[in-house]
Amino acid sequence: MFATDATPTLARGPVRRILYRSAELRAGWRLLLFVGAVTCITAAGNAAIRRWLGHAAGDTLFLVREIMDLVIIFAVSWAAGRIEGRSIATYGLPARQMFGARFWEGMGLGLAAITALLCAMRAAGVYRFGSIALNGRDALRWAAIYGFVFLLVALREEFRARGYLQYTLSGGLGFWPAAVLTSAFFGYSHHANAGEDWIGLFNAGAVGLLFCLLLRRSGNLWMPIGFHLAFDWGETYLYGVPNSGHVLPGHLLSGSSSGAWWLSGGTVGPEGSVLCTLLLIAVWCVCARWLPRAQYPQDTKAELHA
Repeated sequence: MFATDATPTLARGPVRRILYRSAELRAGWRLLLFVGAVTCITAAGNAAIRRWLGHAAGDTLFLVREIMDLVIIFAVSWAAGRIEGRSIATYGLPARQMFGARFWEGMGLGLAAITALLCAMRAAGVYRFGSIALNGRDALRWAAIYGFVFLLVALREEFRARGYLQYTLSGGLGFWPAAVLTSAFFGYSHHANAGEDWIGLFNAGAVGLLFCLLLRRSGNLWMPIGFHLAFDWGETYLYGVPNSGHVLPGHLLSGSSSGAWWLSGGTVGPEGSVLCTLLLIAVWCVCARWLPRAQYPQDTKAELHA
């Protein structure tokens, strides 16, 4: 009898320790399930796009994929939160702070950062601001278009790299080891961009770490989303420079770069310049010194309706 009763307990014990920590599935297993779900659903979505929209224009396909990816990441995060007893707010997107003060602070910081970087490049003789290329309605139309596009990009990229992934990894490893991993993933995710190089990839990872600092200090993702949006909008629309290797139409100023690739950024754009690396260090120091410390995550496990 004792052997019969003890056997199931002994069999369950090691398995439970491998799978669970306290009463919850371990972070690594939760992360594996999350990534698997996102990967499978995204593959199915891409197959549907190829079948039904394969002949659509490139910009249409880009928007459809951005929206699809954002919806998938949000939906799988929501489902994981329901299972784990958490809310989307726990993963960095509290609805009550949507487009609030922190978002606009991030916008101002991002626009100031890209402006400072291009001014430094101008002082180094590797960039010219050029002349105004758009006027009137065209200027407003393209400003609005890129505002919408880069809001989607910022929401998708920030929530993908620093939402559920950052939160769950932080529970297993601690915040900053998790931040290093998510930032490395964020940097690597740019490797397929046309014209990208190793400095650009390094700086993409470094800005990922900066966004993790903003997340840590502000308590949620709205500040890094604002920074991300404004920096990309400034590059592509306001100043007309390549954005992570992408050269797009509809820019207000006809900026141009020349000179040594490691200083001008070459085909990558300003993000491929060592001056961008120095700028990120400077912005990190300013934010670490002046931003107040906030609780991360802001919500507890019981808060499902934020």
